[in-house]
Amino acid sequence: MERVNAFVNGLNGILFHDYVVYALLITGVLYTIWSAFGQYRALTHGVAVIRGKYDDKNDPGAINHFQALSAALSATVGLGNIGGVAVAVTIGGPGAVFWMWVIGVLGMALKMTEVTQSMLNRNTDDPDNPHGGPMFVVRNEFAKLGLAPLGTVVGGIFCVTLILSAITGGNMFQSFNVAEVTNQYIPSMPKPVIGVVLAVVVGLVIIGGIKRIGSVAGKIVPLMCGLYMLAGIIVLGLKFPEIPGMLALIVKSGLGIESPEPGGAFLGASLGLAANWGIKRALFSSEAGQGSSPIAHSAAKTDEPVREGVVAGLEPFIDTIVVCTITALVILSTDAWNRPGETSFPESAAISFDQRQGDNGDTRYILQTPPLPAKNAEAKRIGQVPADESGWSDGDSVFMLAELGEINDTQGTNLTQVAGTVTVEEDGRRTVQWAPVESDFPPTLHSREVFVSYIGAGLTAHAFDRAVPGLGKWLIILASWLFAVSTMISWSYYGEQGVYFLFGKSAGAVVMPYKILYCLLVFVSTLPFIRTEQELDMWTTLGLGAMLVANIPIMLVFGYKAMGAYHEYMGRLRRGELDAEAHMPASISDVVEGKDVE
Repeated sequence: MERVNAFVNGLNGILFHDYVVYALLITGVLYTIWSAFGQYRALTHGVAVIRGKYDDKNDPGAINHFQALSAALSATVGLGNIGGVAVAVTIGGPGAVFWMWVIGVLGMALKMTEVTQSMLNRNTDDPDNPHGGPMFVVRNEFAKLGLAPLGTVVGGIFCVTLILSAITGGNMFQSFNVAEVTNQYIPSMPKPVIGVVLAVVVGLVIIGGIKRIGSVAGKIVPLMCGLYMLAGIIVLGLKFPEIPGMLALIVKSGLGIESPEPGGAFLGASLGLAANWGIKRALFSSEAGQGSSPIAHSAAKTDEPVREGVVAGLEPFIDTIVVCTITALVILSTDAWNRPGETSFPESAAISFDQRQGDNGDTRYILQTPPLPAKNAEAKRIGQVPADESGWSDGDSVFMLAELGEINDTQGTNLTQVAGTVTVEEDGRRTVQWAPVESDFPPTLHSREVFVSYIGAGLTAHAFDRAVPGLGKWLIILASWLFAVSTMISWSYYGEQGVYFLFGKSAGAVVMPYKILYCLLVFVSTLPFIRTEQELDMWTTLGLGAMLVANIPIMLVFGYKAMGAYHEYMGRLRRGELDAEAHMPASISDVVEGKDVE
C-alpha cells in the first residue's frame, strides 16, 4: 500500500502543481474582468431565471433551471462542505478559509464561462436526454477548424479524467466519510454494512437517469442545505462574540499578516500551506473550473445558452461563500481545530520511542506507552460519556504529537502526528498500537496529551458537539447521508456522460455495467484502507487535479465564444428585449417539481 500511496502522491504533485493553481486563478480573474464582474448578474438575473420567469415548455432540454442547478449543487454541496472544509482547516489553519473565499468569488466567473460554452455546444437530438460538457465543446469546436480527430482525442482524455474524478472525489470521498462519521457515533454499525446500504440507495436513483436524478436532487438539496445551515446558525449564535475575532484571524492568516502558532491538535501552517489547502478544498467543493457542472446544466430546458451559464454562477456562491463558511466558522469558533487532548499520560508514566530497522533498511521509531487513562471530564461531557466509563472503544483512532529533528518547510514546524489505534484487552485495559515514525533523528514527545483523530466530517461533528453536546451526532449523520447520496448520484451521471462520449453508439451496452461498478465502489470505499486525512485527500486530489489539467486549456482556448455570447445576451437584457418573453415567476412548488410553465 505504501508504494501505491507514493505513486499517487507523486502523480498528484504533477497534476496539482502550483502552476496549475496559478493558471486556474488567472483564468478566474480573466473571466471576472471579461464578464465585467458577472458575479453580480448571477446574484440578480440568475435568481430570476431559476424562479421560472423566462421558462418556456417548448425549449429543448429535460429539466428546468432550478432542477439543473439542484443537480449540479447536489454534486458540489456535499461532504466537501462538511469533511473537506474540516481537512482544510485542520492542516491549513484559519488562513485556508480566506483562500476558499477567493476561489468562491472567482469560481462564479469560471462556472458562468464553462457552462455557457457547453450550452453553446450541447447535443439535444434526444430532447429528453441532452448531452453536454467540455468533451462536446472540444469535439465540436475542433471539427469547425477541420481538426475533428484532435477534438475527439482531447474530449476522450477529458472523459477519462472525468470518470476518474467520479470514482474518487464523487464516490470514494463521500462513502468513506459517511462510514467514518456514522461508525464514530454508532460503533455497532460496521462500516461495510453502511457501504452496502449506501450502494443500494444510490443504485435505486441512478438507474432512473437524469430526470430521476433531477427530481430527487430538487427535493434533497433545499432540505439538506436548510437543515445544515439552521444548525450552523444556532451554533454561531451561541459563539457570536467570537465571530469577529475569527473573521479577522481568517483574513490575517490568509494574507500572511499573522500565522497562528501550533497549539492543541493544530500543528501550525505556513501561508503557502494555508493557500494550498484553501484553494484545493474550495475547488473540490465547488468544482469551479473542473468541467463537471456543465454536464448537469446541459440538461436544462432553455434556448438561451447564457441564461443557464448565469444560473451556474450561483453554485460557488451557495457552496463556498455560504455553506463552507458556516462549516469553517463552526470549527474555528468552537476551537475544534486546536482542541486539547481527550486525556493525558501522567508525568510518571514511562513513554519512549524504540528504534527499529524498516524492511528497506530505513530507521523507524515506535512509540511505547502504558495503558490509556480514561478520558477527561470535558471530553466525556462533549461525548456524553457516563462519568464511570473510560470513554474509549476498541478501534478508536488516536494520535500524539512528536517533534522531529528538522523543520518541515511546507508546514513551518517540526511537529508530526504519531497515529495509533486503541485496543481493548481482555482485562479491560485500553492499550494503543502506534504506527512507526520514519525519521533520520530520534523524535521527542511534544506533549503527553492523547487526541482523538477526527477525520473529515468527524471533526465537523465534533465541533457541533463542543457547542451543543449531542447535536453533532444526529445532525452530521443525517447531513452526511443526504449530502453524500446527492453527490454520488450526480457524479454517477457525470461519469455516465463520459462513458457515453467514449463509446458513442455502443454506450448503451456499457452504461449499465458502469453503474453497477460505480455502486460496487461505494461499498469498497468503506473498507479499512484509508486511515488518515492525508490519505483521504490523496485520492480526491488525484481526480480533481486530472480534470483541472484537462479542462483549463479548454476554457482558455474557447472561452472567447462564451464571452461573446454573454455580452450579446446582457446587451439584450439591458435594452429590455428579453422582457417580452418574461412572465410571472412560477410557484415554488411548481419550480421544485419541475412542472412546465403554461
